Amino acid sequence: MIELQGIVKRYVLGDEEVLALAGVDLYVGRNEYVALIGPSGSGKSTLMNIIGCLDSTSEGRYILNGRDTSSLSEEELAAVRNREIGFVFQSFHLLPRQTALQNVIQPLVYRRMPPAERRERAVEALRNVGLGDRLDFRPNQLSGGQRQRVAVARALVGEPSILLADEPTGNLDSRTSAEIMSLFDALHAQGQAVFVVTHEPDIAAHCRRTIRVFDGRVVEDHQNPARAA
Repeated sequence: MIELQGIVKRYVLGDEEVLALAGVDLYVGRNEYVALIGPSGSGKSTLMNIIGCLDSTSEGRYILNGRDTSSLSEEELAAVRNREIGFVFQSFHLLPRQTALQNVIQPLVYRRMPPAERRERAVEALRNVGLGDRLDFRPNQLSGGQRQRVAVARALVGEPSILLADEPTGNLDSRTSAEIMSLFDALHAQGQAVFVVTHEPDIAAHCRRTIRVFDGRVVEDHQNPARAA
């Protein structure tokens, strides 16, 4: 599903060139449950941005579901992000003046889907994350865990190929973090591919595969024997 071939990413900061990724080769198949870990500055965020089609490569090819994204236009990349990738962020990124239902509906608006179908799918997504009774609640009326569940529902409503979660428990207490990771566990068991970016070993331990990045390179890639089926 995800294939990275010789990915290099350089940034120019003033007169200095920074090498963020130094030749990454990676393959992730369907229905994998992957943790991407590494310290700050390791390149994991840059790698996540490339996988999520939020950033482009300096060198190399990124193939998503058989499609080479390296040559796509900005409009085409936006369509890939909308249809292929569901994003969950540490800070939730919910619209504060909209209800949970309206937040989840938002990605479907860009697909020109009929309003009745959009609402039906959004209601189902919220029910699937345990928030069927919070449809009309705004973010400030929800707990941190509930807001993250809304973000998960929004990510899933478009039926993406992969759920990409960037530090999804970073703003949550330990109990709520465990609840969110249990939700990811259940989604994976239902067939959803899940990619979690984290620096926390206990969060990575939920995943069946751990990829460690350091100095812009993949330095470790292993299956978690406690989670592997």
